[in-house]
Amino acid sequence: MKKRLLVGLIIILVVVAAIIGVLYYRQTPIVVPAAEKPQENILVGFSMGTLQEERWQRDKEEFLKRADELGVVVDLQDSNNNSAKQISQIQGMIMAGVDVLVIAPYDADSLAEVISEAHQSGIKVISYDRLIRNTAPDLYLSFDNEKVGEYQAEYVLKSLAGKLDAGKKLKIAYVGGAPTDNNALLLKKGSFRLLQPKIDSGEIEIVFEEFTADWSPDKAYENLKKYLAENKDGVDGVVAANDGTAFGAITALSEYGFSGQVPVSGQDAELSALRRIVAGTQTVTVYKPISKLAGAAVELAIRMAKDQKINTTGVVNNGQADVPAVLLESVPVTKDNIDDTIIKDGYYPREDVYKK
Repeated sequence: MKKRLLVGLIIILVVVAAIIGVLYYRQTPIVVPAAEKPQENILVGFSMGTLQEERWQRDKEEFLKRADELGVVVDLQDSNNNSAKQISQIQGMIMAGVDVLVIAPYDADSLAEVISEAHQSGIKVISYDRLIRNTAPDLYLSFDNEKVGEYQAEYVLKSLAGKLDAGKKLKIAYVGGAPTDNNALLLKKGSFRLLQPKIDSGEIEIVFEEFTADWSPDKAYENLKKYLAENKDGVDGVVAANDGTAFGAITALSEYGFSGQVPVSGQDAELSALRRIVAGTQTVTVYKPISKLAGAAVELAIRMAKDQKINTTGVVNNGQADVPAVLLESVPVTKDNIDDTIIKDGYYPREDVYKK
């Protein structure tokens, strides 16, 4: 009888322990352990606003790869374009005692309070690729997004040089990124630095100008399609803020017989965009080597965790403060240099880019 009671008690304890384990697992964020290197006892929280685009998947992969090489433990979470969820996830990382926060914000204006909480806990913050506004992150790491915007306008205008020389006023559509993303504002600023003189001289007219919620290709398609439905003459060029919005715009153009006839810009060097460039339906994408960005983020996080000096390239004002910045260089990619950039760097294999 005593033996049966003992066995029963053991079974009950095992079941209770299992239930507690499951509940704990469900409430604990995903932690990706890196290779064990005792010289780097550092926990980095990487809060990603989205994994929607192909490029963000690559950011995730490259960040974890470099962290593993350097022996850093990473708590990586994605909020799926939800600002409240991202704030909650960051608060969880703060409670978990991360040494440094790396944040790619979904909504650049929503994080002031949680950044303050991080600083009160002695945690430094890197604003990753997208600039966090109206607060003071410790560092901004990105590409020069105004320059990216310049490239986008420059290559659309280059493609229209013959028509511009003919003296015809050309109609340009501007398909912007998400208004919640500060990068979309910087891109537009860079593009209009080149477009505005042509507008002022009467050479071009901006006939369509809209941001695109969540950088959604579907919304970009719907917005431009609505314009084309009401303006049968179409447009002469499209400055699109990234490859996703470029795809939406090209889809709309194709439905009205303009595919391949209208230069379209983009950025991120997504595989589908590179194939469109080869096919002649997209003119340019701006290649931003993600491995360099993600690798630099890990390396800078280590230095910040150790209170080591950071060599910056300047400052970027975010509406409240001049944020120390490290800005990397990007490269415009067209049909003429795709082999010498994307393929030479091993970003994608040649057979994938030229696949029909």
